[in-house]
Amino acid sequence: MSLVRRASRRHLSRHPGQLVLSVLGVALGVAVVVAIDLAVQSSREAFRVSAETVAGRATHHVLGGPGGLPDSLFFRIRVELGIRASAPVVEGYASSPLRPGAALRVVGVDPFSESPFRPFVAGGPSGLDVSALLTVPRAVAMTAATAERAGVGLGDSLPVLVAGRRAALPVVGLLDPEERLRRSGLDDVLIMDVSSAQDLLGMPGSLTRIDLRLPQDSESGALEAVRDLLPGDARVEPAGVRTAALSEMIGAFDLNLRALSLLALVFGMFLIYNAMTFSVVQRREMVGGLRALGVTRREVLAGVLREATWIGGVGAAAGLVLGTVLGRGLVHMVTRTINDLYFVVSVQDLALPPAVLAKGAALGLGATLLASLPPALEAASAPPRVARTRSQVEARASRAVPRAAALGGLLAAAGAAALAVPTHSLLVSFGALFLVILGMALLTPAGAVLLVRVLRPAAARGMGVLGTMAARGVVTALSRTAPAIAALVVAVSVTVGLGIMIQSFRGTLARWLDGTLQADVYVSLPSPMASRAAGTLGRDVVETLSAFPAVRGRSTYRGVEVPVEGGVLRLVGLDLHPLGEGAFDFLEGEPGEAFAAFRAGDAVLVSEPLAYRRGLDVGDSLTVPTPKGARALPVAGIFYDYGSDQGVVMMSRRTYRRLFDEDGVTSLGLFLDDGADAERVVEELRSLVPADRTLIIRTNATLRSASLDVFDRTFQVTAVLRLLAFAVAFVGVLSALMALQLERARELGVLRANGLTPGQVWRLVTTQTGLMGLISGALAVPMGLVLAAVMIFVVNKRSFGWTLRMEVGPDVVVQAVALALVGALLAGLYPSWRMARTSPAEALRSE
Repeated sequence: MSLVRRASRRHLSRHPGQLVLSVLGVALGVAVVVAIDLAVQSSREAFRVSAETVAGRATHHVLGGPGGLPDSLFFRIRVELGIRASAPVVEGYASSPLRPGAALRVVGVDPFSESPFRPFVAGGPSGLDVSALLTVPRAVAMTAATAERAGVGLGDSLPVLVAGRRAALPVVGLLDPEERLRRSGLDDVLIMDVSSAQDLLGMPGSLTRIDLRLPQDSESGALEAVRDLLPGDARVEPAGVRTAALSEMIGAFDLNLRALSLLALVFGMFLIYNAMTFSVVQRREMVGGLRALGVTRREVLAGVLREATWIGGVGAAAGLVLGTVLGRGLVHMVTRTINDLYFVVSVQDLALPPAVLAKGAALGLGATLLASLPPALEAASAPPRVARTRSQVEARASRAVPRAAALGGLLAAAGAAALAVPTHSLLVSFGALFLVILGMALLTPAGAVLLVRVLRPAAARGMGVLGTMAARGVVTALSRTAPAIAALVVAVSVTVGLGIMIQSFRGTLARWLDGTLQADVYVSLPSPMASRAAGTLGRDVVETLSAFPAVRGRSTYRGVEVPVEGGVLRLVGLDLHPLGEGAFDFLEGEPGEAFAAFRAGDAVLVSEPLAYRRGLDVGDSLTVPTPKGARALPVAGIFYDYGSDQGVVMMSRRTYRRLFDEDGVTSLGLFLDDGADAERVVEELRSLVPADRTLIIRTNATLRSASLDVFDRTFQVTAVLRLLAFAVAFVGVLSALMALQLERARELGVLRANGLTPGQVWRLVTTQTGLMGLISGALAVPMGLVLAAVMIFVVNKRSFGWTLRMEVGPDVVVQAVALALVGALLAGLYPSWRMARTSPAEALRSE
């Protein structure tokens, strides 16, 4: 074993605490990245597997518009065109009191057409006995795991709620597919006969889609023949295209989470840099001795990097384990957000893709080596005499401050320039944001030096000589204090920036809800998505509730989704009461002219996110597929909307009826007489609902509160990431303070020998720690404001298309400084206690 290796091993064995902190920093950083990746990947994988399992072996899907596809179209495709490999499908969602919080996916199929697509439904060794499915009214089949979670078995009935109507579904079959992925894909899926599903879902004579299995050699001609039969709002697309389009809807959401998780790894790099720098400085005399004995610079460099590789490898391995555990908790938060905002997905297991684990390990190891490279180069490049001199290290650190500030300014300016480039690319935006963060981190040492000069007189007045020594110690040990302050500044600034962004978003949403929710009472059906009403209210219910004595007017809302290239388009048909027109706050377009065109049926109103994504301006036209063919509708106005980042198209009910020949109502807004008690009216309206139905009837205030609850749930993941990122930074600060105070053992020993008491040593160390926290908090405030502005006005806009108003409360400065100060003081407790207890003789033993 080489001399360098033996020296490295001996040093690490004598400093286990330093080693543990280094490994912990890598592990926490890797864990956060891996946990978020696993949570996101698990949600995507569960959605993909479920969609592919239900789609089966289909090569193409025929998709309908808001009204679905007529039954007769399946007959014509199968008989007239002779495409025998075709199958009708009806899909919808139900809920059950036996599975609270879960959305059950109802899939209606024709067992006699299923053999080419879903053999597990058509029968066979692992399939289903279809006779009961066909003969028992509203019979269902499900996987054994789904039945077990619901607490039902063969012969039992599953109580469900579908579109506000209660039903009991006899369980006549338990599916047990041989493949594990197929079993996973059928989680929370209820299989029914197509006619039973039509009856349950209220879709008589309609299909959701028709699956096709076309031979490759005849594909082109068959597709053209099918297209010739389709109504104007239907389309044929290859299997998987719609699933991919829906999955892409959450692309911005995923990327934002991943970017936040990478911040934890950035903090971890500060920690590793700090730990490895101290490790090198701590061994400067040993390195100088080795160099004097003939050890080459290359051998020293290789020794330090080998040590870093070992630390990074162990930390990455621990991070993978910790990230897997953490991912199991985060996956439910991520899934709930996707269900609230985008589409329904059921995740029962945490997917562990090897690529995610390999990426996490590579990031941990790569970050460790990258952060270790500067101290390794420093150790290798120092001549033997300089390597043994501590003052040379600090002199070099002091000279590096202005150079680091200049480089930081250049990086921050480059990031700002990249942010100013007009682009929708989120990768460019986050890359520029990281440049800004790195640039401001490099500016931190210069800021710390300036603030120490400002704070030194106050420290001297408050603590006397100890205060002066504490302030000078921050500057004279910049090689140790600068990385610790930078890590804490970045962590606190990100916490402040995210806090301001969330506060601004919530405030903007609250004001928007106050303006948008004009009616006094809102009526809708239970929906699998918390942020969006779905289904169709019965006409009898609409008329009964509208005729209630205290109701003076109503607005009706019809929301549907139509398939378009690359995804779906949300359309809303509105019959607005005059009092409801104040719900629109226009970004572009004159309100009077826009509403005149809207009411006349000559134009549509589009939300800001949709206009941003499609590059629409007032006066442009938007093409909408309808049963009568594609229609180009002029845009009369663009309004602020925070209900969906995918956007929405608003048209009058008259326009909607003309285009779609359909007059359903998704939700109802009721305007009450002046002085009417909304809560009392709601209770009386609920008494008018038939016993076999369930409606959600809420006051304006209740709906507003529920909307804000959805918002708060959405940002729970972000709050967890902020906490984890700060935990990584805290470990970094603890490591730096431990290194700093242990390195000062001889200095403090001399002070003890000259009469300094243990209490005075404790106050000296604590004062210095507090000054570092105070400086970090002061520097974090402007940095946090900059990050908040970038996230609100650039990243958020490019991610979701929303315009937010930045809100900075007076408590931001107090919170930032308090967070940094408390974090630094807590991290300094153990070093302070340990140094106060160190005996002068022990500290001076090697002098």
